Amino acid sequence: MADNSRRDKIIEAFLATLGEKPFNRIGLATVAHHAGVSLGDLRAEFGSTFDMLAAWMRETDRKVLAGGDPDLADSPPRERLFDVLMRRLEVLKPHRKAVCSLAASARRDPALALGLNRLSLRSQQWMLAAAGIDAAGLYGSVRAQGLVIVFARTLRVWLGDDDPGLARTMAKLDRELANGERCLNLLDDLRRFLPSCGGRRRRREHDGAGEPETMTV
Repeated sequence: MADNSRRDKIIEAFLATLGEKPFNRIGLATVAHHAGVSLGDLRAEFGSTFDMLAAWMRETDRKVLAGGDPDLADSPPRERLFDVLMRRLEVLKPHRKAVCSLAASARRDPALALGLNRLSLRSQQWMLAAAGIDAAGLYGSVRAQGLVIVFARTLRVWLGDDDPGLARTMAKLDRELANGERCLNLLDDLRRFLPSCGGRRRRREHDGAGEPETMTV
C-alpha cells in the first residue's frame, strides 16, 4: 500500500529540485536525499522523475476539480472554462519556479515536450469536464489539444505577470479562449457540412449506373 505522506514528500522534493535545475539533470538520488527517504522507498513509489511529474499533474488536476463555483453552473461554457483555468493557475502558484524550469526544459528537449503534451492533454480533458464541456471522442480530443495550446500560451504570460490581480494573464486567457471558441465554431460548421456532402455524393452514385461504391472511414 502506498504511503501518501511519503509520496507527497517526494513530489515536493522533486518540485523544489526542478525549481533549481533543468528536468533532465534531476537525479533520483538527489530527490531521495531532499525527500529524506531511501532510494528503495523512492523506487517503491515512483519509477522515474517523469512519473513524479505525472503524479504532480494528477494532484494538480485533483485540487482544481475539488474547487469550483456552483453559481457559474448556468454561465456560458467559455466563462466556466475561464474559471477552471484560473483555478489551475492558482493551484500552480506555489510552484511557479518549477513551472518556469519545466517550460524551459521542454523547449530544449523534444522528447520531454511530447511526453508533457500527452500529460497535458489528459489534464485538459479533465478541465473540460470540470467546465461541463464534452471531452469524449475524437472531437473531444481536438478540444483538449486546443486547450493545451491555450493554457501553454497563457502560462507564458502568467510566468512574467507580477500583478497580484493577474490582469495581463486574465486578458491573455480571455483572448485565447475567444480565439479557440471561433476555431471550434468553424470546426462545428465543417462537421455539419461534411455529412451532407457525403449524403449528396452517395445519392449521385446511386443515381448513376451500377451499385454505389462501399465507403470506409
